[in-house]
Amino acid sequence: MVSATGIGSGLDIEGLVTQLVSAERAPTAGRLLRREASLTSEISAFGTLKGALAAFQTQVSALNSLSTFNQRTANTSDADTVTASASQSAATGSYDIEVDQLAKAQSLASGSFASVTETVGEGTLTFRFGTTDYTPADPGPESYNGFTVNADRAIAAVTIDSSNNSLQGVRDAINDADIGVSAAIVNDGSNYRLLLSSDQSGADNSIEIQADDTGDGDDINNSGLSQLAFNASANNISQTVAAQDALFSINGLSLTSDSNTIADTLDDVSLTLKNTTSGSPTTVSVADNSGSVKQAINAFVDAYNSFVTTANNLTSYDPETGVAGPLQGDFSARSITNSVRSSLSSSAQGFNGPFSTLAELGITTKADGTLSINSSTLDQALQNNFDSVAGVFAQAGTISDANLRFDGASDDTQIGNYSVNITQLATQGELTGTAITAPSIGSPLTIDSDNNNLSLIIDGISSATIALTEGDYTSGDSLAAELQARINGDSSLSDAGISVAVSFTASNELQISSVRYGAQSSVEINSIDTNTTADLGLSAVAGTGGVNVAGTIGGFAATGNGQLLSGAVGSNTDGIRLTITGGSTGSRGFVEISRGIAYQLNNLLDGFLESGGLLSARTDGLQDRIDDISDDRETLDLRMAALEARYRAQFNALDTLLAQIQDTGSFITQQLANIPLPGSLDN
Repeated sequence: MVSATGIGSGLDIEGLVTQLVSAERAPTAGRLLRREASLTSEISAFGTLKGALAAFQTQVSALNSLSTFNQRTANTSDADTVTASASQSAATGSYDIEVDQLAKAQSLASGSFASVTETVGEGTLTFRFGTTDYTPADPGPESYNGFTVNADRAIAAVTIDSSNNSLQGVRDAINDADIGVSAAIVNDGSNYRLLLSSDQSGADNSIEIQADDTGDGDDINNSGLSQLAFNASANNISQTVAAQDALFSINGLSLTSDSNTIADTLDDVSLTLKNTTSGSPTTVSVADNSGSVKQAINAFVDAYNSFVTTANNLTSYDPETGVAGPLQGDFSARSITNSVRSSLSSSAQGFNGPFSTLAELGITTKADGTLSINSSTLDQALQNNFDSVAGVFAQAGTISDANLRFDGASDDTQIGNYSVNITQLATQGELTGTAITAPSIGSPLTIDSDNNNLSLIIDGISSATIALTEGDYTSGDSLAAELQARINGDSSLSDAGISVAVSFTASNELQISSVRYGAQSSVEINSIDTNTTADLGLSAVAGTGGVNVAGTIGGFAATGNGQLLSGAVGSNTDGIRLTITGGSTGSRGFVEISRGIAYQLNNLLDGFLESGGLLSARTDGLQDRIDDISDDRETLDLRMAALEARYRAQFNALDTLLAQIQDTGSFITQQLANIPLPGSLDN
């Protein structure tokens, strides 16, 4: 008989229901948990595989870039005298360098001031850069003989007013103007002096300072702002260091440079002169940077081997432990691995060099699927056919004209050999004035208030009013240099990256040319002074606009933008970009487009790694299945809740029945106890 332990029959309904529901839930819940764990493991495994592929693609991309193969290395025999660097297009060779004199920047020192807060004066300081003919007091006698402006340096003006008219205020105003002059205050032991230095070395970068002194109205006396004047009319400050050019020779050829860093003498080779040579010259050697290319190839092989190891670990089965990788037998993982391996064994497409496969460069596949490098084979290829190695890996464009530069192609470009025909070369916008009498020493051209102002529109950008330096110009070249420096010093033009070149032609005309090429290149004079046309030959007119390069690539009409010629959209040449730097119109040879193994492999990896690619599709599918498990758990919870309710109803009914039985049993027991037994005393 069930013993009573509480309400009703005392049956442990809670425990019975809980255990029965748990027993019912366990098989399904366990199955869902195991399936979730398996799916999560697969997602994690695909993440690991994706990471290995991404790391591999980084190295593939490096070998798909032509810049990796266009590097050069420059070494010197004496780094204390000359150092060197080479860009990717530098020609290989060896050069003997002798340095006789280093370049120096001019330095000027003002007179003495009692304190840094002492007032200097007010007005405008105008800085011009060029060649100064000056004899200092030592060895003397001091004499400022003349100044020739540097047309390549912009003229700049610095305003000094009541807010910055102290010595330190002038210093800060010059430095803040960022005009190519550095100002500092030095204590000479008893007083303070302003030290001005040109930011650029070389005889052609010395400083001329003109003062427009609004204090006393005298621009040349040694008072007020004119204390800082340094020009032919007033040299009120002293030259402490004379500007000078570097004097050096390359293979016996004597040369000069305004800087100790020389980037325009040897094509694409930069030299830094650090000291004068004594004894034998310093040898500079420029060679292919085989070391960096080999390093990139080694990194490529290491990254691939790491990917293979990762893929094998994820898809393998260990018979000794009985443990399988999370992606064992997975079609996607197997497909990715096989596709990458197949791509590595393919050939460069459309490349006609001495190599076309990795094996020909000494890169072969071992039995375990990883790559190995035969260093001697690779070294020989880099040494004997350095330029051809790039064609095995990257998308390349081979050109047959030195005045054509291959700037790249796209995925839309088809492999092939395409003829290049130029029907129009790009030109620059220019304006040529009318002929004037050429200035000379005996008959100078005077710039004054009647002919010194003009404004222009260059490449569609308007300048402010440009004021030429007043004075006598004894040559057309000096006048052109002044005009060029003034235009290029205009802030509206310089902020827009616009500049011009001005020349004085053999026909005695001033010619202003935009540096820019193409249809957006233009020169227009917007306003002039009273006598500008008569004296300078310049009128308020528009010049001749520039034109874009025009021609065909592969017989298809190409698009020109400045000097850049692009293949026709939708054609086999779509994406080809060529810069036409010179030459003539007509047939200009061909451009041959090829696609190396790294290019092909990079596109393959893009398909695997990109959003919506194979790996994303697989992981998204697995995540959807995990989300379905959450739905299955919710369904299971609802079913178990209904089952629990049913069990509770059944056990509650049983509890009631048992309670009734217990009550009946107790009554019967009581009644039986009250029945007298035979032989009892009560009878």
